[in-house]
Amino acid sequence: MKLRVILTGTTGMVGEGVLLECLHNPDVEQVLSISRRPSGHQHPKLRELLHEDFQNLTPIQDQLRGYNACFFCLGVSSVGMQEPEYRRLTHDLTLHFAQTLLAHNGPNLTFCYVSGSGTDDTLRSRQMWARVKGETENELRQLGFRQAFIFRPGFLRATPGQRHVLSYYKYFGWLYPVVRGLAPKYASTLTELGQAMLYVAQRGYAKPVLEVRDIVAAAKG
Repeated sequence: MKLRVILTGTTGMVGEGVLLECLHNPDVEQVLSISRRPSGHQHPKLRELLHEDFQNLTPIQDQLRGYNACFFCLGVSSVGMQEPEYRRLTHDLTLHFAQTLLAHNGPNLTFCYVSGSGTDDTLRSRQMWARVKGETENELRQLGFRQAFIFRPGFLRATPGQRHVLSYYKYFGWLYPVVRGLAPKYASTLTELGQAMLYVAQRGYAKPVLEVRDIVAAAKG
């Protein structure tokens, strides 16, 4: 199945890594990047749609038709943030985006959501961010997409040549081989994350929630 992908977060480390895999994959026909700023990448497959308010997609909703996959890589850190604001930018924004896509593409779209290792979908965690992301995961899976997959990456290695890398990565990136060797269930590459998303969008997966080991397995096909 050829993929027509809507992608968010391309000006962040995760979204850019997934974008590069989409552009390199021959089964991807088109990528629509929706972001507040240009990604800095140009490619025949890539179309960029700049939009400031992700809480209001009405001005661009007619341009969201005709896609069969969404890789939602947009996210914010909870550091220093109170729960109401974090919920608005994580749960509310994500659900609004997903519901809009569902309304304009029907149930034939596969939705892939980048969550995070440690997310608690039982909603019992003492960590605010883990509960909010868990609630977001649960509601996404119930919306009615053809498929909805949750990705919970841990320590990620950037793809060589990436432009949008977290500022602290230059201090900790060297640890990746150590973590991968000693605790492989916590570490994967962004190449593997992007390849895993493409794999499940085309072929599905046995589980709706992919932890790091599942991400690595799906990337291998």
